[in-house]
Amino acid sequence: MIRVRRSDERGRGRFDWLDSRHTFSFADYFDPNQMGFRALRVINEDRIAPGSGFPSHPHRDMEIITYVLEGAVAHKDSLGNGSVIRPGDVQRMSAGTGIIHSEFNASSTEPLHLLQIWIMPNERGIAPGYEQEPFDRGSARGRFALLAAAKDEGGIVTISADARLLVGTFEPHERASFEIAQGRHAWVQMARGELIMNGQALRAGDGAAISAERKIDFEAATAAEVLLFDLA
Repeated sequence: MIRVRRSDERGRGRFDWLDSRHTFSFADYFDPNQMGFRALRVINEDRIAPGSGFPSHPHRDMEIITYVLEGAVAHKDSLGNGSVIRPGDVQRMSAGTGIIHSEFNASSTEPLHLLQIWIMPNERGIAPGYEQEPFDRGSARGRFALLAAAKDEGGIVTISADARLLVGTFEPHERASFEIAQGRHAWVQMARGELIMNGQALRAGDGAAISAERKIDFEAATAAEVLLFDLA
């Protein structure tokens, strides 16, 4: 079963410095039918104006992944981390017992476009933690490369959840497949471009919940970038 969540169906938060699209209920956007999918709780697509951003604020008991599409994020947190996150980096923050952080557009002239992802952890009250690592974008060309996974599963960053995040980048007419293990589920999130997935046309901003399927087949209609979540 495939249930498509169209880009224009998402919630929206809009300010003079921020345009945010919410795949699932978040902040002032509430839809009881869109409270997440399996352990996946938040996918926000944020466009942040130059020199602007989110001042220091707290989180608890959530695995938070930042995936930058364009521009750069200036990050600071209560663990003492200070970094800049760019396309080709993946950042994971485990909020655990509590963490305070800020995120700003690192540029005073260029816009910032990113996806922020929240995944519910396997257990509450873990120690907070932070990872930021580069990944070889070429490794995702025409296939799915593993970005984030539980310990010892080979992800570039480690999350405390029974979930895996993969990314694929495709040129027009390139094809790929993904096998879903028995009893597991998947969420597909289009970051850029257009493709056909098991007969469904998906465009940038669209998402799809996938259950009771054993295989997903993709064919790119344009240059495309897609995030794939393998979920318990």
